Amino acid sequence: MLNKQTVVFLGAGSMAEAMIAGIVNTGKIPSKQILVSNRRNQKRLRELQNTYDIKGISREELTFEHIDIFILAMKPKDIESSLQYLSNKLKPNHIILSVAAGIPTNSIERYLPQGQPVVRVMPNTSSKIGESATAICPGKHATKKVMTIVRELLSCLGTVYQIAEDKMDIFTGIAGSGPAYFYYLIEHMEKAGKECGLDTAIVKQISAQTILGAAKMMMQETDTPAELREKVTSPNGTTAAGLEALEKHGGGRAIMQAVKEAAKRSQEMNSHYQRRQIGVIG
Repeated sequence: MLNKQTVVFLGAGSMAEAMIAGIVNTGKIPSKQILVSNRRNQKRLRELQNTYDIKGISREELTFEHIDIFILAMKPKDIESSLQYLSNKLKPNHIILSVAAGIPTNSIERYLPQGQPVVRVMPNTSSKIGESATAICPGKHATKKVMTIVRELLSCLGTVYQIAEDKMDIFTGIAGSGPAYFYYLIEHMEKAGKECGLDTAIVKQISAQTILGAAKMMMQETDTPAELREKVTSPNGTTAAGLEALEKHGGGRAIMQAVKEAAKRSQEMNSHYQRRQIGVIG
């Protein structure tokens, strides 16, 4: 089914590129059936075209009768103009996937023809290597057939979780923004290693492998994170000293706050967009 679909990305930023790479790497959709478009940056389109052997195309060149899935991969502030552009050109069979953080399906549906299938999607940049944790939630008119197609497409990016839309903000805080937290952690491990005389490149590899190993343990073992932590923590040992330092300096609280603040920002973007739609602001 998937190899017959033609997909267009509206937006050519880092998230679009990560998704394109993930799809192309699986070979489930021929690269000639993947299009990418943006409003102005032709250089960026050529770059993606040359890198992934897909087709970069201007909005004016899009032929809607040959497209099956539209992926809205622009910044949330640009989604309204894109929906206005699409609204009178869509056919009932077109599927709309929105990657825009904080914007609910009903807000998107208001701009589109009655009955248009919309699915809200939250991947992360690990899509590029097929290791994303991706959430999906269907809009009012997304049928089982539509969701089957969407799941198959997004499985190219990693593992897909269908969740309730009111849980998308917290999912964004955990998985959508999550890779940045781990990069931040490794960034500071590099600094500590460098201060103690280790080469930064080696610390990067050591840290990444350590996180990878811990992640695999989590996926394969039935123990809770707390139980796994306790198993590697000997009383008065090195790990205990490190954990005590994390606790002393607010490490656990900082992680929780990072997730909550990212989720809060997603909620704020939702509220801001809803108010714009009813004419309170904008």
